[in-house]
Amino acid sequence: MRKAIHIIILGLLVPIAMHAQIGDYRSDFSIGVNGGLTMTNVGFVPKVTQTYLPGYTGGISMRYICEKYFKTICSIYAEVNLTQMGWRENIIDLESQPVFNELTGDYDKYERQMKYIQVPIMAHLAWGKEKKGMNFFIEAGPQFGYLLGEKTVTNFTLDNANMEDRTNKTCAQDTMAVEKKMDYGICAGVGVEFSYPKLGHFLLSGRYYYGLGNIYGATKRDYFSKSNHAAIEVKLCYLFDL
Repeated sequence: MRKAIHIIILGLLVPIAMHAQIGDYRSDFSIGVNGGLTMTNVGFVPKVTQTYLPGYTGGISMRYICEKYFKTICSIYAEVNLTQMGWRENIIDLESQPVFNELTGDYDKYERQMKYIQVPIMAHLAWGKEKKGMNFFIEAGPQFGYLLGEKTVTNFTLDNANMEDRTNKTCAQDTMAVEKKMDYGICAGVGVEFSYPKLGHFLLSGRYYYGLGNIYGATKRDYFSKSNHAAIEVKLCYLFDL
């Protein structure tokens, strides 16, 4: 836990450190909207076999360009998003085939969908055209989230589940509500930006998020010792200068 806090503090200090550098001063603020697709899962220990759960993300974007240091355009980028997270279980047998359930007359399926308010705050470094044209950027920093609600999508209960044929019999998570509503972690990404003087800025990026917190308790008395989020995101953002 202490290590995670140190990493988050370091991420918050990166933009301040950039601003302290001697360079060509900027004070450009932009605001806009973003939207995209997510592929998420949860890192359970004991292991739960999964595939990625497709979802969505979208919200408000803000950017403050503070400096151009040599050829590097330095800025602070933040978002306030509504995002779907969660996991989809991969219920298979020894031959890697879907497990059929004679009681329900269908293949066992299970997924958990969770809605979060998420706030990533990232250092944003770009190289290329600043006002007109294209640039390439990288971004990284801490992300904080709060659970708004969760929903289970399944076609079985533990009373009628086909436990005999499935390879992974870990199923405690199927009936456990999320215990830790606060989420935090590190996100990082790369992308391209297209800027037009009269239209604004269009950003296309790919991003990865790794949760440092758990959705369930992780003490010796708890079932899971680890249950952290992970997500792959592809986003399109539009910004206009103020």
